[in-house]
Amino acid sequence: MMVIYGSPRSRSTRALWAAEEAEIPYEFKSVDFTTGAHRSPEYLALHPGGKVPTLVQDDFVLRESGAIVTWIGEQAPEKGLVPVAGSREHAQYLQWMCFVLSELEQPLWTVAKHTFALPAKYRIEAIKPVAFKEFDWAAAVLAKGLAGREYLVGDRFTMVDLLAGHTLTWATRALKIELEDEGVRAYAQRVLSRPALRRAVDREKGAPVLQHP
Repeated sequence: MMVIYGSPRSRSTRALWAAEEAEIPYEFKSVDFTTGAHRSPEYLALHPGGKVPTLVQDDFVLRESGAIVTWIGEQAPEKGLVPVAGSREHAQYLQWMCFVLSELEQPLWTVAKHTFALPAKYRIEAIKPVAFKEFDWAAAVLAKGLAGREYLVGDRFTMVDLLAGHTLTWATRALKIELEDEGVRAYAQRVLSRPALRRAVDREKGAPVLQHP
């Protein structure tokens, strides 16, 4: 059985969403950051950085949301969630994966770190306007990539759309950023309305919680 360790409303939602899209059975274990469970010896043995998500299956441990959703998608090739390795579509998939994680998401994480994630003494308020502008630039690139298309790669939903959609929900719901491009707004609505995402969120709510004793 695949086990996904994570925390609700974090990057680990991506892993659950991926498993729901692939229709692969899994168990979700919620890591309680408020009790320091992410810093327990048991969890640090799985993820030395104390972050989420972490995927465990037998003796196989995988970290980083981009790697996890791609690997899950590859376990269900009939779903077409990851383009065939060696194809041009697969190269484009990797291109957009790198873009989402390094360009689209990173400014949002910068804002989050300097709002609540970092200890107060390390937060720099003045960096936030720069990060918001960087997100605007990245969103404009995304808009060009989506021009005349419903999805980023090929003609169907893939795991890179999952990552992009989840990142856009961080922007709009957590940071209250208004998406300027109509195509990007329609894309976000299309991707975030998928039933698999709703199932993943429901699983998060009812999961057993891993706490630090």
